[in-house]
Amino acid sequence: MRIFAAVLPPEDVAHELAAEVAELKKLPGAEGLRWTGRPGWHFTLAFYGEVDDALVGDLSERLERAAHRTAAFRLALRGGGQFGRGRALWAGAEGDLETLRLLADRSESAARRAGIPMGEHRRYKPHLTVARSRDAADVRPFVAALDVFTSRTWTVDELVLVRSNLPTSGVAGEQPRYETVARWPLGGAG
Repeated sequence: MRIFAAVLPPEDVAHELAAEVAELKKLPGAEGLRWTGRPGWHFTLAFYGEVDDALVGDLSERLERAAHRTAAFRLALRGGGQFGRGRALWAGAEGDLETLRLLADRSESAARRAGIPMGEHRRYKPHLTVARSRDAADVRPFVAALDVFTSRTWTVDELVLVRSNLPTSGVAGEQPRYETVARWPLGGAG
Protein backbone atom coordinates (compact mmCIF):
# COMPACT_ATOMS: atom_id res chain seq x y z
CA MET A 1 0.00 0.00 0.00
CA ARG A 2 1.12 3.57 -0.73
CA ILE A 3 1.37 5.36 2.64
CA PHE A 4 2.79 8.35 4.46
CA ALA A 5 2.86 9.84 7.97
CA ALA A 6 1.15 13.19 8.35
CA VAL A 7 -0.27 15.97 10.47
CA LEU A 8 -3.80 16.95 9.43
CA PRO A 9 -5.25 20.42 9.98
CA PRO A 10 -8.58 20.51 11.84
CA GLU A 11 -11.77 21.17 9.87
CA ASP A 12 -12.12 24.83 10.82
CA VAL A 13 -8.54 25.53 9.71
CA ALA A 14 -9.24 23.67 6.47
CA HIS A 15 -12.26 25.95 5.95
CA GLU A 16 -10.03 29.01 6.43
CA LEU A 17 -7.63 27.63 3.84
CA ALA A 18 -10.50 26.79 1.49
CA ALA A 19 -11.62 30.43 1.61
CA GLU A 20 -8.08 31.57 0.79
CA VAL A 21 -7.77 29.05 -2.07
CA ALA A 22 -11.10 30.28 -3.47
CA GLU A 23 -9.55 33.76 -3.70
CA LEU A 24 -6.36 32.37 -5.28
CA LYS A 25 -8.44 30.68 -7.96
CA LYS A 26 -9.66 34.12 -9.07
CA LEU A 27 -6.12 35.25 -9.98
CA PRO A 28 -4.92 35.21 -13.61
CA GLY A 29 -3.31 31.88 -14.46
CA ALA A 30 -5.25 29.89 -11.86
CA GLU A 31 -6.91 27.79 -14.54
CA GLY A 32 -3.47 26.40 -15.48
CA LEU A 33 -2.97 24.85 -12.02
CA ARG A 34 -4.38 21.61 -10.66
CA TRP A 35 -5.83 22.59 -7.27
CA THR A 36 -5.85 20.09 -4.44
CA GLY A 37 -9.02 19.78 -2.40
CA ARG A 38 -9.63 19.40 1.32
CA PRO A 39 -9.01 15.62 1.38
CA GLY A 40 -5.47 16.25 0.10
CA TRP A 41 -4.49 18.91 2.63
CA HIS A 42 -1.92 17.59 5.05
CA PHE A 43 1.62 18.14 6.24
CA THR A 44 3.48 15.05 5.04
CA LEU A 45 6.03 14.11 7.70
CA ALA A 46 7.52 11.11 5.90
CA PHE A 47 6.49 9.64 2.55
CA TYR A 48 6.98 5.87 2.51
CA GLY A 49 5.71 5.05 -0.99
CA GLU A 50 4.60 1.51 -1.72
CA VAL A 51 5.08 -0.53 1.46
CA ASP A 52 4.65 -4.28 1.72
CA ASP A 53 1.68 -5.07 3.97
CA ALA A 54 3.98 -7.29 6.04
CA LEU A 55 5.97 -4.19 7.15
CA VAL A 56 3.01 -1.98 8.05
CA GLY A 57 2.49 -3.56 11.49
CA ASP A 58 6.09 -2.94 12.57
CA LEU A 59 6.00 0.58 11.10
CA SER A 60 2.76 1.28 12.99
CA GLU A 61 4.25 0.17 16.30
CA ARG A 62 7.26 2.40 15.74
CA LEU A 63 5.09 5.36 14.76
CA GLU A 64 3.00 4.86 17.88
CA ARG A 65 6.18 5.06 20.00
CA ALA A 66 7.33 8.14 18.08
CA ALA A 67 3.98 9.82 18.75
CA HIS A 68 4.11 8.90 22.44
CA ARG A 69 7.62 10.43 22.75
CA THR A 70 6.55 13.69 21.07
CA ALA A 71 4.65 16.35 23.01
CA ALA A 72 1.58 18.02 21.54
CA PHE A 73 2.48 21.35 19.95
CA ARG A 74 0.96 24.51 18.48
CA LEU A 75 0.78 25.11 14.74
CA ALA A 76 -0.90 27.47 12.26
CA LEU A 77 -0.94 27.76 8.49
CA ARG A 78 1.12 30.78 7.50
CA GLY A 79 2.31 32.17 4.18
CA GLY A 80 3.27 30.03 1.24
CA GLY A 81 5.87 29.16 -1.32
CA GLN A 82 6.65 26.97 -4.29
CA PHE A 83 8.85 24.08 -5.31
CA GLY A 84 10.15 23.10 -8.73
CA ARG A 85 9.70 26.43 -10.52
CA GLY A 86 6.01 26.54 -9.74
CA ARG A 87 5.24 22.84 -10.08
CA ALA A 88 3.97 22.85 -6.49
CA LEU A 89 2.30 25.76 -4.70
CA TRP A 90 2.02 25.37 -0.95
CA ALA A 91 0.85 26.94 2.29
CA GLY A 92 3.48 27.08 5.00
CA ALA A 93 3.40 26.79 8.78
CA GLU A 94 4.27 28.78 11.85
CA GLY A 95 4.38 27.80 15.49
CA ASP A 96 6.46 25.07 17.06
CA LEU A 97 8.26 24.08 13.86
CA GLU A 98 11.08 22.49 15.86
CA THR A 99 8.69 19.87 17.26
CA LEU A 100 7.08 19.40 13.85
CA ARG A 101 10.53 18.70 12.39
CA LEU A 102 11.31 16.35 15.28
CA LEU A 103 8.10 14.41 14.57
CA ALA A 104 9.04 14.25 10.87
CA ASP A 105 12.51 12.93 11.75
CA ARG A 106 11.00 10.34 14.09
CA SER A 107 8.52 9.28 11.40
CA GLU A 108 11.36 8.79 8.93
CA SER A 109 13.44 6.93 11.51
CA ALA A 110 10.50 4.64 12.30
CA ALA A 111 10.40 3.59 8.66
CA ARG A 112 14.12 2.94 8.44
CA ARG A 113 13.97 0.77 11.56
CA ALA A 114 11.00 -1.13 10.12
CA GLY A 115 13.06 -1.93 7.01
CA ILE A 116 11.46 0.59 4.65
CA PRO A 117 14.03 2.26 2.37
CA MET A 118 13.83 6.03 2.69
CA GLY A 119 16.56 7.27 0.36
CA GLU A 120 18.66 10.27 1.25
CA HIS A 121 17.61 12.26 4.33
CA ARG A 122 16.66 15.90 3.64
CA ARG A 123 15.89 18.64 6.12
CA TYR A 124 12.14 18.75 6.61
CA LYS A 125 10.37 21.74 5.02
CA PRO A 126 6.81 21.99 6.40
CA HIS A 127 4.32 22.60 3.61
CA LEU A 128 0.76 21.78 2.66
CA THR A 129 0.33 21.54 -1.13
CA VAL A 130 -2.59 23.55 -2.51
CA ALA A 131 -1.88 23.31 -6.26
CA ARG A 132 0.37 21.61 -8.79
CA SER A 133 1.43 22.16 -12.38
CA ARG A 134 2.83 19.62 -14.82
CA ASP A 135 5.18 22.26 -16.20
CA ALA A 136 7.07 25.17 -14.70
CA ALA A 137 4.64 27.99 -13.90
CA ASP A 138 4.90 31.54 -12.66
CA VAL A 139 3.19 31.24 -9.28
CA ARG A 140 4.66 34.43 -7.81
CA PRO A 141 1.25 36.16 -7.62
CA PHE A 142 -0.16 33.17 -5.71
CA VAL A 143 2.82 33.08 -3.32
CA ALA A 144 2.44 36.84 -2.75
CA ALA A 145 -1.27 36.40 -1.97
CA LEU A 146 -0.51 33.54 0.44
CA ASP A 147 2.12 35.68 2.15
CA VAL A 148 -0.58 37.53 4.10
CA PHE A 149 -2.57 34.39 4.98
CA THR A 150 -2.50 33.06 8.53
CA SER A 151 -4.96 30.55 9.98
CA ARG A 152 -5.92 30.24 13.58
CA THR A 153 -3.44 28.36 15.75
CA TRP A 154 -4.35 24.84 16.84
CA THR A 155 -2.79 22.14 18.98
CA VAL A 156 -1.41 19.23 16.99
CA ASP A 157 -2.25 16.26 19.18
CA GLU A 158 -1.93 13.25 16.88
CA LEU A 159 0.21 11.55 14.27
CA VAL A 160 -1.70 10.00 11.37
CA LEU A 161 -0.77 7.20 8.96
CA VAL A 162 -2.48 7.84 5.62
CA ARG A 163 -3.01 5.62 2.60
CA SER A 164 -2.92 7.32 -0.79
CA ASN A 165 -4.97 5.72 -3.55
CA LEU A 166 -3.86 7.08 -6.89
CA PRO A 167 -6.44 7.76 -9.62
CA THR A 168 -6.99 4.89 -12.00
CA SER A 169 -9.82 6.18 -14.21
CA GLY A 170 -7.62 8.27 -16.49
CA VAL A 171 -10.05 11.18 -16.13
CA ALA A 172 -8.16 14.47 -16.31
CA GLY A 173 -8.03 16.28 -12.98
CA GLU A 174 -9.03 13.26 -10.88
CA GLN A 175 -7.47 13.56 -7.41
CA PRO A 176 -5.91 10.81 -5.28
CA ARG A 177 -8.15 9.46 -2.53
CA TYR A 178 -6.78 9.49 1.01
CA GLU A 179 -7.81 7.25 3.87
CA THR A 180 -6.60 7.23 7.43
CA VAL A 181 -5.00 3.90 8.31
CA ALA A 182 -4.17 4.71 11.97
CA ARG A 183 -4.00 7.60 14.44
CA TRP A 184 -1.85 7.90 17.54
CA PRO A 185 -2.10 10.60 20.21
CA LEU A 186 1.00 12.63 20.83
CA GLY A 187 2.55 12.41 24.30
CA GLY A 188 0.48 14.37 26.77
CA ALA A 189 -2.49 14.40 24.36
CA GLY A 190 -4.42 11.65 26.13
